[in-house]
Amino acid sequence: MSNIAIIVDSTAYIPEELIKKYKVHVIPQILHWEEYNFLDGIDIKPTDFFQRLQVASVIPTTSQPSAGEFADFVKEVSKKADSILAILISDKLSGTLDSAYSAKDMLPGIQIEIVDSMSTSMGLGWIALASAKAADQGKPFEQVVKLAKSLVPKSRMIFVVDTLEYLHKGGRIGGAKRLMGAVLSVKPLLHLQDGRIEPLASPRTKQKAITQMLDIIEDEIKGNENVRMAVINALAQEDAANLMEVIQRRFNPIELIKADMSPVIGTHVGPGTVGVAWLPD
Repeated sequence: MSNIAIIVDSTAYIPEELIKKYKVHVIPQILHWEEYNFLDGIDIKPTDFFQRLQVASVIPTTSQPSAGEFADFVKEVSKKADSILAILISDKLSGTLDSAYSAKDMLPGIQIEIVDSMSTSMGLGWIALASAKAADQGKPFEQVVKLAKSLVPKSRMIFVVDTLEYLHKGGRIGGAKRLMGAVLSVKPLLHLQDGRIEPLASPRTKQKAITQMLDIIEDEIKGNENVRMAVINALAQEDAANLMEVIQRRFNPIELIKADMSPVIGTHVGPGTVGVAWLPD
């Protein structure tokens, strides 16, 4: 029995084999689509979701698990753990942390620490995996929590969207709203900064955006030879596969994985999105 359990929300969308290997516990976000409610990653998977989104007349909405649902989840996880570390989506993007803190107040007998990743997708996922590895190595709880917090400012994610339409409709557009006037003529290059989605550049084509993204990554990781990288995509498998090849040749990361975006994140960025999340080792 592991003494420390790591919880993430489903927007992390860590590949299933890594979830199982490091025994990470995933609490699902909720997708509301017309009269149906779906548990993110459980009731609806990315490929089916994005294919349906492309032809949908109604855009789905999303919500975080309630405090009660979070408390029930933690109680179940605590049956096999002495302490719990929850690493969650940025509170600038979701109310998930509010639910987590309320749940913590409801469970005074359970040792639980909550960390705002200031990110999502594999920007969050890399922090969680590093923490899970430290727990698996027998590190004390306080050290695992300290590690997770120390990695938050080091975790980075950049992505290209086909359109700002979905971010705008979902209210997650952040500082990128100033690009809205050019939404039809650019492929916005965005990143997570202080937990918010902010613009980096507005190239005219997707290929130029990807090229610029790679140049920015090279500049940022300069001097860090040991980097773990993930290519993330929303129904952009061909772009993702090409990006994987380029990244392997150009950066030779110590770990490189391909991950889908969860339906909940996909609701806000839209199909065609592709990006990279990385974390120095």
